[in-house]
Amino acid sequence: MTRRYHKTDFPVSQVRRYLEPGPIVLVNSAFGGARNIMTMGWHTVMEFTPSLVGCVIAGGNHSFELVRRSGECVINLPTTALTDQVVGIGNSSGAEVDKFKKFKLTPAKAQRVTAPLIAECHANFECKLADGSLTDKYNFFIFEVVKAHVAPSPKHPETLHYTGDGVFMVSGKIINRRAKFRPQML
Repeated sequence: MTRRYHKTDFPVSQVRRYLEPGPIVLVNSAFGGARNIMTMGWHTVMEFTPSLVGCVIAGGNHSFELVRRSGECVINLPTTALTDQVVGIGNSSGAEVDKFKKFKLTPAKAQRVTAPLIAECHANFECKLADGSLTDKYNFFIFEVVKAHVAPSPKHPETLHYTGDGVFMVSGKIINRRAKFRPQML
């Protein structure tokens, strides 16, 4: 029998602690000679083919105009080895500091976009803006991943998941139900 939980009221402003859909990512942008890295805790896969990812970039963020003007970015997947850099990047402004230098990260040349990859990240996803119709109203960008670079090992890296107030969870153990999976349900 599955367990039933006793629940108490919870502030609706904090539900993100339970609903964040995926790992923390570092988003690189570049335009007009400027570049930046931002920490992002919320993004969502919107489609498999083409590979679409949606995310919100606050209008006051230095990356907002770089992404808006260039129409592209790189979404990088850091592992727990980069926890301090993830936090530091999120707590500093790219308008004031070169985050690659400050956090000792290596920019690597991308193949399909201008923004650099972060060599120390487990994966890098080069993205082009697929739909900007929600950007003016909601700061919501829809990107198409046009090139993906992923380290073959480890297959399931330890990633960070933000729960609010400076607290992160680490990706947990892997539960395999492949034998019960029915691909036709997709």
